[in-house]
Amino acid sequence: MNFIKTRFSGAWLIEPRVFRDSRGFFMETYSKRLFADHGVTEEFVQDNHSLSAETGVLRGLHFQHPPYAQSKLIRVVRGAIFDVVVDIRKKSPTFGSWEGFELTEQNCRMLYIPRGFAHGFCTLAPNTEVVYKVDNFYMPDYDAGIRWNDPAIDVAWPTERPVISEKDAKLPLMAGTRLQF
Repeated sequence: MNFIKTRFSGAWLIEPRVFRDSRGFFMETYSKRLFADHGVTEEFVQDNHSLSAETGVLRGLHFQHPPYAQSKLIRVVRGAIFDVVVDIRKKSPTFGSWEGFELTEQNCRMLYIPRGFAHGFCTLAPNTEVVYKVDNFYMPDYDAGIRWNDPAIDVAWPTERPVISEKDAKLPLMAGTRLQF
């Protein structure tokens, strides 16, 4: 696996080695040893899987407050996404900054996001399936988020009219969010 540094300390874009032949492919998507070599020592406790039927489905920007904050390891098994992380660590030199990555079933890239980041994605193809591991269980009382189109963050999403849930449409702006990181 190739671990590529992002602009954020502790976050990694990961390119697994993919072995392709006439039968299909094989790739290792997680190795505790290789991840630990790059400072990722969390124990993943839950796997999540989403299907977005349409192009332009936007999910996010989500996070959980401490003590139930989550690190995530994200990959696309079908389709493609524009995946976004936003630094919400108040003392970080990159606080409020975002970075986006294209994750597709073809490029097989994965994204590791440590605690202290909001996360969201927009689908670039219909019937996109995303799977991700988290290192803490989902706790509804600690669930939080930031509105996808917050002008203070100004994410350059690949769509102007996303398909968005009612819950995500009502998320507050970052300035109105109680951040505990």
